[in-house]
Amino acid sequence: MTTVRLIAPSGYPNDAAVAERGVAALEAQGCVVVNRECLSRQHQRFAGGELARLADLKQIGTGGGQEIAMAIRGGYGLTRLLDHIDFIDIGRRAQATDAIIVGHSDFTVFSLAYLAATGGVTFAGPHVCSDFGLETLDAFMVEHFWGILRSQTYALRVDGPQPKGCARSGRYAGTLWGGNLAMLCSLIGTPYLPDIRDGILFVEDINEHPYRVERMLLQLQQAGVLDAQQALVLGDFSGYRTTPYDAGYDFDAMRDYLAERLSIPVLTGLPFGHCPTKATLPIGAHAELDVDAAGFTLHLSGYPTLKA
Repeated sequence: MTTVRLIAPSGYPNDAAVAERGVAALEAQGCVVVNRECLSRQHQRFAGGELARLADLKQIGTGGGQEIAMAIRGGYGLTRLLDHIDFIDIGRRAQATDAIIVGHSDFTVFSLAYLAATGGVTFAGPHVCSDFGLETLDAFMVEHFWGILRSQTYALRVDGPQPKGCARSGRYAGTLWGGNLAMLCSLIGTPYLPDIRDGILFVEDINEHPYRVERMLLQLQQAGVLDAQQALVLGDFSGYRTTPYDAGYDFDAMRDYLAERLSIPVLTGLPFGHCPTKATLPIGAHAELDVDAAGFTLHLSGYPTLKA
């Protein structure tokens, strides 16, 4: 049986029933769920005080065997903890136990800081509440979560012709990294942003108007990050609304503008973000990106997997 250790370094569950449903879904798939007490912690908008949330992270890799450490949800809170996290110690234990660390949204700052400090791989993937806690589990999410964790290599195919001028057919290879765009940008100028050259950068966000997405991506370009990559892959950007004032400026117009400015391909349609249908992506792993007229394929390798 697979042990899933719950960690709550950010927000608390806003619905206890959803949290319990997430735990039940994991148990129904053959998992033993530990550290359930973190589900009931609350301090202001956080899942407990800073010491309690730090303690969750310190428990990664301490269970005596291989575990999946899974964030219960995102929200906000990890930025407060960054200066107090011993990433080297966590990385040492995680490597010794082949621990698998999973989360997205606010958890992006942990994944990127962990990569910067240790070179270790974490997974941008489902949360207990927002994914396993859904009334109906998304079949794609479940398939790709367990699929990549049980395979030493994995391929993710995305069908859909790319907008003209954005993508360029060919193969691009490098370190896969990224996550939530706002959280990634919050690390610019700090020691917690990994210095990735010739990588495959993927980003997503929610409730961000296209002009705010553009502004963050331009910040990454002006900081020298984007042009140092092999490709930029856009995931789910939903939850925003345009107004008559935008006068035709929408997400597609923003994307096309960026594609004209950037020296690298800009791909769209990656099934990842604040959406039920999400792939699980290993941050820090090796990726080979094949782009063709009908879409693109990510070939992934070099990440921890579940022991048989």
